[in-house]
Amino acid sequence: MLFVLWSVAPAQDGGAPVQSGEVEPPSDRIHVNSERDIRVSTAVPSRGEVKEIFGVNLYRRNIQPVWVKIENLRDETAWFLPTGLDEGYFTPIETSYRSQGRIAILNPTVNIDMYGKSMALRVPGGGVRSGYVFTRIDEGTKSFNIDVITPSDHFLMSFYVPVPGLRLDHYKIDIDGMHGEDEIVNVDLDGLVKGLEALPCCVRDKKGENYGDPLNFAIVGDIRDAYYAFMRAGWDETETTYGTSLWQMLKSSVGGSEYRYSPVSALYVFGRPQDTALQKARSNINQRNHLRVWLTPMRFEGKPVWIGQISRDIGVRFTTKTITTHKIDPNVDETREYLIEDLAYAQSLAKIGFVRGFEPAPYDEPRTNLTGDPYFTDGLRVVMFLSAEPTAISELEILELGAFPAMR
Repeated sequence: MLFVLWSVAPAQDGGAPVQSGEVEPPSDRIHVNSERDIRVSTAVPSRGEVKEIFGVNLYRRNIQPVWVKIENLRDETAWFLPTGLDEGYFTPIETSYRSQGRIAILNPTVNIDMYGKSMALRVPGGGVRSGYVFTRIDEGTKSFNIDVITPSDHFLMSFYVPVPGLRLDHYKIDIDGMHGEDEIVNVDLDGLVKGLEALPCCVRDKKGENYGDPLNFAIVGDIRDAYYAFMRAGWDETETTYGTSLWQMLKSSVGGSEYRYSPVSALYVFGRPQDTALQKARSNINQRNHLRVWLTPMRFEGKPVWIGQISRDIGVRFTTKTITTHKIDPNVDETREYLIEDLAYAQSLAKIGFVRGFEPAPYDEPRTNLTGDPYFTDGLRVVMFLSAEPTAISELEILELGAFPAMR
């Protein structure tokens, strides 16, 4: 195999400049993971830290350096595979070219500086290497894998690293203090079904006077597992609503550009706005899937139970109250099923089942949400039990919880 040939091939003289071996981390925000004899540390610098380290604002060029340190405690050479971190990563010369606005090979000082700070691919037995990989930008939380191979083994470690800069909605939520000990209800599977069926049918407005979109899914899992599941599936966090985010959202709506962290309007369950929201943009902000979740007082086998609402945006219109609002696909059941498929393909689900949640709304008698968009539904909620470890679709268990979608 090519990897084996690389591992046993001797180092060649000449060619590209060599990396310096070890580069200081950008901050003390270091995340560490280890697997047997390989220990990996990572950090993602902020915009300001990048400017200080490299002398140029790489973020403006859509380049995000990620600091990686690999400690190889084995007696054989290890190889780091940067495509696992980002398959579209930038080489040091490419990074120099994009940041300087000219052919970087004509500026050897910049080239050598970029190479000197870049991560080496080869880590000798008993050695340590650290440096930067130049990746595409992810703000909020950056999720990535670190792949390391040796002639006899393969190591894969996943990282979820917060990046300073955005005002994310879930930063202000106190999950542990959401419900008092006297409010927590521990349930078995039968109690879980009954509890989910007894929850409100739909979201409400702030005053609690009007009903909106149906609450069409539930999640059983820790907050950490939930976020990692959605990150693996390519979902993004959302910013809070403030001046900068509103302006960015307006520009994206008018221009049709991408704004991956666009604020999501507040809808209410249990008398409070969503505890967090996530979104997955398609071509632009006007076409995205977004969801909101609320923590319930229920616990199943020690795991928190969440209730949520998901919809698919298919367009946008302007309003005097919120500047813009999205038009949703009226087939909310198909959007619900998209969520199941998306998390299953991301190997994040252990079990699923369906419970009854609200009265059906047929195609020829749709209901409307709080912005007047019609929707139709079979009235079911999918219950998704998250897996802490990647679980193949073939291992996904389908539970009989008393309901199941009709064949279409």
